Amino acid sequence: MSRRQPDEKPVQLVERACGKGTASSPKQGIENGRDRLDYDIVQRVRNLARTSARRTPVKPDAVVAVTKSTEKISALVATCQPGWSLPAAFYSDEAIYRADLEQIWRRGWLFAGHGCEIPKPGDYFTLEVDTDSLVVLRREDGTVQGFHNVCRHRGSLICTETAGHAKKLVCPYHQWTYGLDGSLLACRGMHEDLDKSQFSLRPIHLREIEGLIYLSLAGAPPDFEPARSVLSPLMRPQGFSKAKVAKAVTYLVKANWKLVWENNRECYHCNLNHPQYIKANFDHFNADDTTPRIQEKIDAAIQRSEQKRRATGTAATHKSIGMTSFPDPENNIWFSANRTSLVDGYVTESMDGKRVAPLMGDYDEAGADTLRIRTLPNFWNHSSCDHGVSTRLLPVGPQATSVRVWWLVDAAAEEGRDYKLEALMPFWQLTSEQDWEICERQQRGVNSSAYTPGPYSRYKEYNVEGFVRWYLKTLAPRTIQPKRDGIELGL
Repeated sequence: MSRRQPDEKPVQLVERACGKGTASSPKQGIENGRDRLDYDIVQRVRNLARTSARRTPVKPDAVVAVTKSTEKISALVATCQPGWSLPAAFYSDEAIYRADLEQIWRRGWLFAGHGCEIPKPGDYFTLEVDTDSLVVLRREDGTVQGFHNVCRHRGSLICTETAGHAKKLVCPYHQWTYGLDGSLLACRGMHEDLDKSQFSLRPIHLREIEGLIYLSLAGAPPDFEPARSVLSPLMRPQGFSKAKVAKAVTYLVKANWKLVWENNRECYHCNLNHPQYIKANFDHFNADDTTPRIQEKIDAAIQRSEQKRRATGTAATHKSIGMTSFPDPENNIWFSANRTSLVDGYVTESMDGKRVAPLMGDYDEAGADTLRIRTLPNFWNHSSCDHGVSTRLLPVGPQATSVRVWWLVDAAAEEGRDYKLEALMPFWQLTSEQDWEICERQQRGVNSSAYTPGPYSRYKEYNVEGFVRWYLKTLAPRTIQPKRDGIELGL
């Protein structure tokens, strides 16, 4: 773990994640019964990182400053060398962080959470994308809806908990009251001729796919249907819509969100850093180190999968060595899913390879090939026959990322009888926390004056190179222009 400064208060846990004798409690997370994140800690990091203000109206001379910032980013992009890591500024510069927010986080589709977290009308959860507070809820007709969590009176946050239940949304400041459809129902003390229909909560775009909820802050978001058509058939057998959250942990990782993604996109580091992961998986092997004996084991696992699961549509789809290729920057493919075979003797991703919970979804036997899902810029999921593990990233500052990890099981499973957290959590808890340490070390390293970009391995880091190309293409300087209509800050 990176050394902390004497005056820097480390993030503390409210309670332990696992019992004694298993994985340690999360090293940098906050959790409790309703999984409330300590916003004071997040805000402290934001202040240290000088997080941007959201679209603050500016004077005309500020347009000049924005233009200079755009020119700076364009110049930095021009220095990027294909096949090499990014210059340090991309992981720490405030202007680039703000451009990331506007061009990526506020324009694409973001994973928000799981439908099973809000099973009843009135159930809600909140999340923050930098300075944008959002609420996602279940309406009375059973559909999901999302709004900016901001009162239309004077801007107070409405829902102050990370999750809860409410028949109506009542602002704690002056008690403006909203229905679950976002309409303003009451505004006591206001003049009688106020047109309440003009003061509904501001909605956000929302899509639910097989129990996963996505949102977009864009005025006109990208078409979601291509992602649905690819992801839905692979996700459906997992039964996320018939699941429940067994445990969730939120981590504050002191690293830029891109470093977290880059680490996710390669297994070059796995042999030395993820001892439990490499026992269960083959995808840490690449063309440079796949021996004939290893290839035979991979081929045998794929053949077993084909014979047992082809008829159910749950056979392995990833049949080559290494990690599946993702993303596809040339075609702007920001979503991907596949099934991959585990090592013989492992029916699930647990510490000993044995089932740790009842079968999920449509599975009728243990050992279904693991499901892997990824959507840029903020989600990945690893699911076995008996449980799923989802990971969501949210930007907190140029050098800080909020990471939430969920462990999901079948809705009918009961803790203590059907599963135990000390058996369910360690595999991905350990792997995740090992990664967070790696990312924090890398952030400290790229902050050094001695850092210069280095070359990617063509054998093992092809996906990192693909991610960087996707990122730079999405950040295309031609789109990072200040809004002149109304003179609004666009970076």
